[in-house]
Amino acid sequence: MTKPISGFAPIADKSATLLILGSMPSQVSLATQQYYAHQRNAFWPIMLRLLDPNCQTTTYGQRTALLLNNDIALWDVLHSCHRTGSLDTAIAMNSIKANDFKAFFAIHPAINTVCFNGAKAENIYKKTVLPQLNSPFSDLTYFRLPSTSPAHATMSFQEKLDIWKHAISNDHV
Repeated sequence: MTKPISGFAPIADKSATLLILGSMPSQVSLATQQYYAHQRNAFWPIMLRLLDPNCQTTTYGQRTALLLNNDIALWDVLHSCHRTGSLDTAIAMNSIKANDFKAFFAIHPAINTVCFNGAKAENIYKKTVLPQLNSPFSDLTYFRLPSTSPAHATMSFQEKLDIWKHAISNDHV
């Protein structure tokens, strides 16, 4: 059995209205302690195109501040799991432990929309988190977006960008 891995604390403040959820950080992200650190992951290029078209945001600190300044929170569904490598398909489902969303939503009451970065994040959330939520957080609006992972190569960057833009721009851009 592989050694368990643990994710990061959320990037969020009390004004956040939208939460973007991944499943679990990749090996590169865990090594650098930065969300979406793999150079081929499209998450930050998409966010920069949507939120900072003039590309003035270059450091990780600036990128996370850009999310916060646009009322966007970022986290992962999983607190910990066993996984070999970085692929979501390698997550040992019998090892998963979800983050504490009851506490998170209580601290971030303005969140009204949750966007999943890929199907695995959505599936785990719906199976492990959603049944535990009650009013007022059981009626959030949910969107599954195409994964920004380089492993999800069936869509072009432009196709992913267009779908993310539609979901994010409803309330944010």
